[in-house]
Amino acid sequence: MAFDEGLAQRIREMLADEQGVTEKRMFGGIAFLLEGNMSVGVVKDTLMVRVGPQAHARLVALPHAREMDFTGRPMKGFVYVDPAGVAADADLRRWIGHGVAHARSLPAK
Repeated sequence: MAFDEGLAQRIREMLADEQGVTEKRMFGGIAFLLEGNMSVGVVKDTLMVRVGPQAHARLVALPHAREMDFTGRPMKGFVYVDPAGVAADADLRRWIGHGVAHARSLPAK
């Protein structure tokens, strides 16, 4: 399944200074892992952010955000952000920050 390579490249550039970043094909798109923990990714043209269960309700309520649900069952702790929500670099950087913060809170794999 194809994903928005332009969005993936913007993420790569914003994660350039982070240590331990790897990329992995998953969820039908691409995911960016920090020390083995998924932080953000791209599915089609949508940003996927792993925010953790504690921040989930607060962040899914933000504009352009929604629960991640591609199997018919929402995934608690993961948020989709529609393209309009990451069109500006500052907005994308903020969402990436949520994903990085959660990934860094987990033990390295």
